[in-house]
Amino acid sequence: MYHYTDFDRQFVQQRAAQYRDQLQRHLAGELKDEDFRPLRLQNGWYVQRYAPMLRVAVPYGELASRQLRVLAKIARDYDQPSAEVLGTALSKQAELGTQSLAVGYGHFTTRQNVQFNWIALDKSADVMELLASVDMHGIQTSGNCIRNITGDALAGIAPDEHIDPRPYCEIMRQWSTLHPEFAFLPRKFKIAVSGAAEDRAATAWHDVGLHLIHNDQGEVGFKVLVGGGMGRTPIIGRTIREFVPWNQILNFLEAVVRVYNRFGRRDNLYKARIKILVKAEGQRYFDEVEAEYQAILAHDGGQHAIPQAELDRVTACFKAPSITLDDTSAAAESILATLSTKDQAEYQRWLQQNVKGHKYPALRAVTLSFKRLGLAPGDASADQLDAAADLADRFSAGEARVSHEQNLLLPWVRASDLPALWQAARALGLARPNIGLLTDIIACPGGDFCALANARSIPIAEAITERFQDLDELFDLGEIDLHISGCINSCGHHHSGHIGVLGVDKDGREWYQVSLGGSDGSALSGDAIPGKVIGPSFAASEVADVVEALLDTYRTARTPGENFISCVRRLGLDPFKAAGNAARHETRDAGQVLNVHLNSADALTD
Repeated sequence: MYHYTDFDRQFVQQRAAQYRDQLQRHLAGELKDEDFRPLRLQNGWYVQRYAPMLRVAVPYGELASRQLRVLAKIARDYDQPSAEVLGTALSKQAELGTQSLAVGYGHFTTRQNVQFNWIALDKSADVMELLASVDMHGIQTSGNCIRNITGDALAGIAPDEHIDPRPYCEIMRQWSTLHPEFAFLPRKFKIAVSGAAEDRAATAWHDVGLHLIHNDQGEVGFKVLVGGGMGRTPIIGRTIREFVPWNQILNFLEAVVRVYNRFGRRDNLYKARIKILVKAEGQRYFDEVEAEYQAILAHDGGQHAIPQAELDRVTACFKAPSITLDDTSAAAESILATLSTKDQAEYQRWLQQNVKGHKYPALRAVTLSFKRLGLAPGDASADQLDAAADLADRFSAGEARVSHEQNLLLPWVRASDLPALWQAARALGLARPNIGLLTDIIACPGGDFCALANARSIPIAEAITERFQDLDELFDLGEIDLHISGCINSCGHHHSGHIGVLGVDKDGREWYQVSLGGSDGSALSGDAIPGKVIGPSFAASEVADVVEALLDTYRTARTPGENFISCVRRLGLDPFKAAGNAARHETRDAGQVLNVHLNSADALTD
């Protein structure tokens, strides 16, 4: 993983000290709310429904065990509301039907960050210093700037990888951090990078998607997509350049963002993303970018052209761990010999779903599942974060990675250690063999925490997870992407789910649209495409029934070996739509009156 330089470390520590000064002046009444607000947002501090929320940057998802332990300490010591704050929150949540709220958890996001929901603002500077002590921060995790560069959780280790994207991601991170020209863009801006045959970063759904490739001459460069995004207007990114030489990528990105900064709409928050500009202007936008790029090269001399020496310097900061490949096969066989027939079957399922191949044949990449009954998708308690750090130290050279699917991946596991890792992870409840299956749900925090949400996501995920606990059934259904968002901002990526669930507010009540056929662009799902809504929205109590009806339709109609998404595309929506609508059992006038739509200007900056 990337090893911070002294400059990196000093930069983060100075930023934490600067934030403490800003906070103290605010608490002393010297900085008004409106003056302090942009300062805290620049460091990842939002104000959500009941308390401040902190988003911690995890560049391209990489985490060291020492960083996991600090995240655990933050969850344990700081993600703790006062009795008054929690009491108020629970009282309001009771009106919605929620009886408890998770306290003391970190939440892995689809953008490979970690969020906390309950940290008191007067403790926020202490938390920033804790993060800085392990080279972490919240810089540019909010606001209308270039956000965390995301990528493939298997970067640098995937067998199908052409080029390791991490050094390029790091160079882009350094370029974009506190970039003076791009600090106040029309809206937030997200870049994803992939260097493998399989797109595990959903690149087409980003403002800019970058694919590292070789051209016909064998030179390294980037295929560049621009203008993708979800939200209320889902759009797939378009290819703006088939090939940009690797050493010119910052100059090209400079042109892409500069043209967006110049022409992007600032008069309408809902039309401010680059996807709207690209859709509206089409070839004209592409021409403007090309002209700007050529002007940069001609007049500025390509000031951000990356020298080979700089790429070499950054690449050298990604030090592969030194792993002793002792023969531990005897110990592994000893463990396997003690397993019951039932446990043997579960272990084999874990190998099938949670263990991936590695560019080094003696190693494996193992996903710890944070999708289990009773906890929100992607939530990790303080004890689990500590335990994950211990597993990383014992089995993965002290490194873990946050995945796009909101799980934690151990990238450096010896194949001979798999039985011991499985036993240890299972004891912690992190070995559920459901990666890629129906209950590996992507979901945002929804109305339980988010001020933007129209409806809750967590109870919907919980109801579906509870309904589908039988592993035999999950394996029979095969790989299915189920994504849930609590509002049209789409943080739960419902557009790209094979089955998508979107919370909507109608007449002050929570309702849920269900869509089918979405794709994130992976080999399983095919080209990125938004799903299509199958009919009028459903009541919360109906969603699990609707999902079951959709799956029953698949089970009845599938051909041998046909997966869910292929079956949907072969049959079309009609039979699924009929099954879903037949599962309705409530009317819109029944049930509890709910209204969780609490939009705030602060939240809209995300």
